Amino acid sequence: MKQPHRPEHCAPPSPLRPMTPGPVSIYTLLVPAVAAVLKAAGPFSPGLRKFFAARRGVFPELEEKSRNVAEGRPRLWVHAASVGEFEQARPLITLLKESVPGLAVFVSFLSDSGYEARKDYPDADAVFYLPLDTPANARKTAELVRPDLFMLMRYDFWPSHLLALKRRGAGMILAAAVLQEGSSYFNPVLKAFYRPLFQLFDHIFTVAEKDARAFRDVFGCRAAERAGEPRIDQVIQRSRNSERVGHIAAFFKQRPVLVAGSVWEKDEEVLLGAWLELASRPSLVLVPHKVGPENILRIGRELERLQIGWRRVRQLDASFDASREVLVIDETGYLVELYSVASMAYVGGGFGVNVHNTLEPAVYGIPVIFGPRHHNSPEAEGLLEAGGAYTIRNSEELGAVLRRLVDGSREAEKAGKAAYGFIHSQAGAASRIADAARKILTQGRPRRPASKNNS
Repeated sequence: MKQPHRPEHCAPPSPLRPMTPGPVSIYTLLVPAVAAVLKAAGPFSPGLRKFFAARRGVFPELEEKSRNVAEGRPRLWVHAASVGEFEQARPLITLLKESVPGLAVFVSFLSDSGYEARKDYPDADAVFYLPLDTPANARKTAELVRPDLFMLMRYDFWPSHLLALKRRGAGMILAAAVLQEGSSYFNPVLKAFYRPLFQLFDHIFTVAEKDARAFRDVFGCRAAERAGEPRIDQVIQRSRNSERVGHIAAFFKQRPVLVAGSVWEKDEEVLLGAWLELASRPSLVLVPHKVGPENILRIGRELERLQIGWRRVRQLDASFDASREVLVIDETGYLVELYSVASMAYVGGGFGVNVHNTLEPAVYGIPVIFGPRHHNSPEAEGLLEAGGAYTIRNSEELGAVLRRLVDGSREAEKAGKAAYGFIHSQAGAASRIADAARKILTQGRPRRPASKNNS
C-alpha cells in the first residue's frame, strides 16, 4: 500500500500540523462564508450564475465515473486552469498512459472554455469542473477521485483542494511552473500565503532555471528543478506531419510566405498596414483566432476596403494566385501544420492579453514576430533572448522587421536557426516530468530522511 510521507523538498511550516494562524488558515476558515455569499449573489450575476450552474451535477457525475474505474488501477488527477495549461499536460498524459498499465486519468478545469474544449478528451476516464474551493468540496472531490498522483499544470493554486489531497497522502507534482518577475507571488503578504502551498508539492518542475531558483531561494522549495516546457515535445512530434496542408503548400512554392496565426483585429490592423507598405511583399496567410462566419466576413470587408484580393481556404482552387491574393483560413485545425509553409510567422495576441503559442512556428526554424505583450509567455521571452524572434509595437516597426527578413540578406536564415535551436535544445521536458510521475504512480511516494528544518 502506498504510504504518505513528509517530503524533504521544502522548508516548514507545514500546513498539515498545528501552527500559528496564517493566511492559508484564515482562508480556509473564511472561504465557506464567502462561498455562501457568492452563491446567494448568483441570481444577480450572469458569471456567478453560470459558474454554479456548471458545477451543479459535478459530484454525482464524478461519483459514477469514479465507480467505473476498477479497483487497483493507478489514478492520476490532472488539473488545468484552461486549454493552454491542458496542452502542457497532454504529452505527459500520453507518456504515462503508454508506460503505466491500467492508468485512470481524471482531468479538471476551472474555466468554461477549457472544459467545453476538452470535455470529450478520449484519454480521460472523467473530465469535470473543479468544484468551488471550500474544505467540504475539496474533501469530497479527493474522496471520489482517490488519486495516487495529483498533477497541477503551471498555476491555479486552490488551498482547500491542495490540503485535502495532501491529507489523503496523494503524490503532488507542480509541472511547467513559472514565477514571473514582479508577479503577485512575490508580494510580501501573498508570499506568506503561497509559501506553504508550494511546500505541499513533492516535485516542482519549472520552465526556466530562474523560476526554479525563485522557488528554492524565495519559497524554500529546495528540490524545485528546471525541466523545460512540456509542450515542446508535442510540438516537435506534430511538426513531423504536414500532410493536411499539402494541397495549400503547392500554391506557395518558391515564394516567401508570411503566416499570421491566431490574429485578432488589432493584429490585423498592424499587420496589414505594414504589409501594404512593403515594396516586395511575401505571400500572406491569415489565420484568425476566431473563425466564425461573422469574423470572416468582417475580415473580408476590411481586405476589400484596402483593395486586397482574398480567398477563403474552403474555396481554394486552381485559380488562386498567391502573389496577388491573401489566403484566409476559415476552418480550425490547420494552424500548426500551416507554419510548415511559412518563411516567417507573425503570432497574434501580443496587442491583447498575451501572445499566443510561439512554439508552433519556431519548431519549423523560421523567424517569429509578435506584439509587445509577451511577458507571461516564457517561450516567447526565450525566443527573443535566443535571437529567434522579434517584438514590435506598431506597423512601422513590423514593416522594418519584414523588410529585413525579405531583402535577401541572411537575417531570416540566422533568426530561423536560432528559433530552431531554442526549441530543440529544450526537448525532453515531458519525459523528465513523466519519469517522476511514473515513479509515484507505480512505486508510491518514497520516504526520505526529514531535513533538519522539518524535524
